[in-house]
Amino acid sequence: MSALFKSLLIMFGRDPVKPAPEQISPEAKRIYDHNRMQKVDSRALRADMQAAEKNHRWRNRRWIVVILINLLFVISYHFDVQLVEGALTASRVVGFHLADLNSAVQVTLAYKHIVINLVIGAVTVLILWWLAGGRSFCAWVCPYHLLAEWAEKLHLALVTRKIVTDHTFHRGLRTVLYVLFALLAVLMGYTVFEMISPVGILSRAITYGPSLALGWVVVLLLFEVFYSRRAWCRYICPIGMTYGLVSTVSPTRVVYHLEACHHEGQCRKVCLVPHVLDCVIKGRATDVKVPIGADCTRCGLCVDVCPTHSLRFKVKGLERLL
Repeated sequence: MSALFKSLLIMFGRDPVKPAPEQISPEAKRIYDHNRMQKVDSRALRADMQAAEKNHRWRNRRWIVVILINLLFVISYHFDVQLVEGALTASRVVGFHLADLNSAVQVTLAYKHIVINLVIGAVTVLILWWLAGGRSFCAWVCPYHLLAEWAEKLHLALVTRKIVTDHTFHRGLRTVLYVLFALLAVLMGYTVFEMISPVGILSRAITYGPSLALGWVVVLLLFEVFYSRRAWCRYICPIGMTYGLVSTVSPTRVVYHLEACHHEGQCRKVCLVPHVLDCVIKGRATDVKVPIGADCTRCGLCVDVCPTHSLRFKVKGLERLL
């Protein structure tokens, strides 16, 4: 089974499986054997981990980008400068049509008609996010992702104080809902998902002003704070899955370097989708360098927190690591 196919299966909900010994490359085995004999300086590693916890380079860049992109819609609408028109689901940027891929699929299924401007917008976005790295839309553009990230901090604080308990669901639920939303669009002739999507609700509210629909967004955030960490993004939202399919062949990705890793586990603690970082668990990496899978949002949190720089951004074909 190819690594690409395994990555897709994991995105669809399958749990990662520990590789058989024969699946691990000789180079990776050599590193495992070498590290087993090496004595780690635990004091130095703890110091590096503490320093890495204060590193928010990629997180800060990402927050700035999310805020600026959404602010462009506000400025363009309220000052009538026509730089960006519409919302994140469908827009025009200096006259060029852009359409969210998931929204384009939903509209096409609902109305059973191909609109040329929608095709142009979807293809343009497909190319842009293929270059940027698939699910990077979630981390670098989506306003709900930013709010959920802040809500997550409150949730974790409540969990630490044992005020609430984190509840998880099977990740395959998102795949089931993806199919369900598509079927509803076909059968009802209406984009049902767009009615409840916090991405579209927030984008329209930011640009045109608040509406009663924001109450639904508040309910989702409260659910995530008091019941299930990042529930919408992890178990429901089909947008992430649509872009995840794009990211399977993206040239931009996070790459895991086995040789530098001490398997301290900080990266998995901060990751929105920790199943993509299964390779960082000792004995799970099958090669010296392992590209992180299709469900990765490219948020950079794991890159920031890794004390040994074992996780790094890389653009395929370019030698320079970011």
